[in-house]
Amino acid sequence: MLVLTACAVDARPDPTPSPTRTPPGVVPQPTSFARTAWGSDSFSRGAVSYMAVGSTLEHREALAVPLLQRVFFAGEASSVDNAGTVTGARLSGAAAAAAVAEVGRSGDKVAVVGAGAAGAEAARALTREGFDVVVIEARKRVGGRIETVTDKAWPFPIELGAWRLAGDDPALATVLDDAQVATERLDGSVFRSQTGESDSDPVSAAAVASALAWAQNQPTDVSIETSLDRSGAAATAADSGPDELGGDELLAQHLAALATVFGAGATDLSSWFTPAMQAVPTSIVTGGFGAVVADALDGIETFLSTTVVGVAYNDNRVSLRFGTGESLSVDRVVVTVPLGVLQQESIEFDPLLPFAHRTAISALGMGTIDTVWLRFDQPFWTTDAVIWNLVGTDDEITTWYNLEPVTGEAVLVGIVGGAAAERTELLDDDELTAAVLSTLAPFAQ
Repeated sequence: MLVLTACAVDARPDPTPSPTRTPPGVVPQPTSFARTAWGSDSFSRGAVSYMAVGSTLEHREALAVPLLQRVFFAGEASSVDNAGTVTGARLSGAAAAAAVAEVGRSGDKVAVVGAGAAGAEAARALTREGFDVVVIEARKRVGGRIETVTDKAWPFPIELGAWRLAGDDPALATVLDDAQVATERLDGSVFRSQTGESDSDPVSAAAVASALAWAQNQPTDVSIETSLDRSGAAATAADSGPDELGGDELLAQHLAALATVFGAGATDLSSWFTPAMQAVPTSIVTGGFGAVVADALDGIETFLSTTVVGVAYNDNRVSLRFGTGESLSVDRVVVTVPLGVLQQESIEFDPLLPFAHRTAISALGMGTIDTVWLRFDQPFWTTDAVIWNLVGTDDEITTWYNLEPVTGEAVLVGIVGGAAAERTELLDDDELTAAVLSTLAPFAQ
């Protein structure tokens, strides 16, 4: 009877509306938007250190040299083998803690300046050794250049700081597993222009490798751009591109992608000390990177929103001066602030830092890397490739990550480095949104 009654209803049923399709070539407005501006961040002044032309690995080593066995330094900028990475930061923090343990006594009061990856690891190790540890952090949160954001506008925690991992690091993998931080391998790239498409770049990596090999036999260090030009590698790449895309355009995009790793372009990166071929990200964090730092600092006294503006030290004590005018006296201090903060002389050291430290701070580069996160109601693209490379364009952001195959959500992340990142930071949110939507037009259905 219910079925017959339903069939006899006079009212005309309303049809279920079909999803609105995006016209071909048109990118819809995102439902969620987030961006970073690490270059203008007063507590970092950049995203990552890099080897500038003329800098050496000895400069990184100099940054880690303690002062009077009272002031110790840590951070990715002081790492020789893993500079610019979370692994490098963590290892430097552990090394600084070990150096303190060699000269200190259990129960000594030790301050750790900075609650990023290096500071958290130093504080954790020192606490285990029996030191009285206090962490001083200028931000309102822990994590430093690791920033996980959980917000109802996003279907999962997003990463506004470090989130791409290069190579295999069993120790970090264990830490991520213990903190229940998920990662996903990156699989599949596409190179697309207005006139063609390819699933690979057969020329650029070889061109850069050839240029760097040429540079090793030169009397002085030069930039990667100069090495590419003088070695003839750039010309060879231009003549060797696939039919679909120009070799010179592929090389330009390859260099733009390298800038998203090192924070600087080919005009600034050292040919002698930039490990370009080892920098390609192989996986991404999808489970909340900030838990790594939070877990390490669990139970350790941590003061947030407290800026250290002065470090006075002698053979007996260390005095920290805060932006509020207050001070704290400790036996030793581990300083983990980013290189960009040291370059800005945001902390006054008394006595002045030794010449070797000042030379290192001046010689090394501090680069900018920024991300733009976009969420859409539904995908407007058809490719399943995770990494998108835009070729032959004047757009600023030409490297994109398609997280739909990884997370099941229609989320794209654009990443930009070097001078291009500095320029995008000058745009307001509306200007940046308009720019990136235009950039993504080649991927619209």
